[in-house]
Amino acid sequence: MAGISQTILMCLSMVVIAALIGAKGLGEDVLHALQYAAQGQGLLAGPAILLCAIVLDRMVQGHRPN
Repeated sequence: MAGISQTILMCLSMVVIAALIGAKGLGEDVLHALQYAAQGQGLLAGPAILLCAIVLDRMVQGHRPN
């Protein structure tokens, strides 16, 4: 289960890297914030990805067999 959790977190980090080659989505907002030093936009987009990671991690942990 740790491997599944790590894979989910790695995919969410790839969202920002994919924005470097033109992918649309939440990573694009982070990329724009980095390029233009837009602190407000970065403070919104970064925690949004973090929140997605936390929610997905908790969902995976909830399905662990006992």
